Amino acid sequence: MIMTCIIVDDEPLAREGMASYVRDTHFLLLKATCENPVELMQLLQKEPVDLIFLDIHMPKMSGIDFLKITPRPPMVIITTAFPDYALDGFRFSVLDYLLKPIRLPRFLQAVQKAVKEIEEASDEKNNITDASDYVFVKTESKGKLLKINLNEIDYIEGMKNYVAIYCGEKKTLVYTSMKDLEERLSKKQFIRVHKSFIIPIGKITGIEGNLLRLKNVAAEILIGENYKPDLMDIIRNKMIQ
Repeated sequence: MIMTCIIVDDEPLAREGMASYVRDTHFLLLKATCENPVELMQLLQKEPVDLIFLDIHMPKMSGIDFLKITPRPPMVIITTAFPDYALDGFRFSVLDYLLKPIRLPRFLQAVQKAVKEIEEASDEKNNITDASDYVFVKTESKGKLLKINLNEIDYIEGMKNYVAIYCGEKKTLVYTSMKDLEERLSKKQFIRVHKSFIIPIGKITGIEGNLLRLKNVAAEILIGENYKPDLMDIIRNKMIQ
């Protein structure tokens, strides 16, 4: 797999330093370098790329200004001498935030995130999951099967001899084990975070100590120590360091 990229920096030495790292990385192909986001936008109109190495403080337009006015930019790794814009970078979903002077190991760590993004996008394309994905479960009523759309699940809670599946205000009791249900659910969509909880990854909104916050869920979801490493691996892949 080859990823195409553009380097944007108003400092010639910084551009050349990044270009040398790109040339030493076998899966990166440098398409162009430029001095400011105005030139970048002109280049992207002619030839889109997979990844942008974007400085922040530049003449004519800052890197943050470029992100503000570009609704769907390629993947972006910020390269800057200023740590104060990390929060802005997070707000615009940049892949990583590299502080100058940038060392090769840190550069490679950042571009590996880009590789993973492309691989995950490819996997999702090959395993399309949408609102039509569903399962049938045996409920507490004998002989009754119920269809549950996976994208409607808020969380799943283990309760002794059965499992409760929460979808909005609806609670469905299913006679199965957490282990069996965990094995049947897609690991790209769901993760077990506690012996009593399975949650949809896409609905995570935050972590506070050993508590997990989920979108539109008031209940406190505990994170078990044995399950925390796998959860944090997912979080780190989306974290700006």
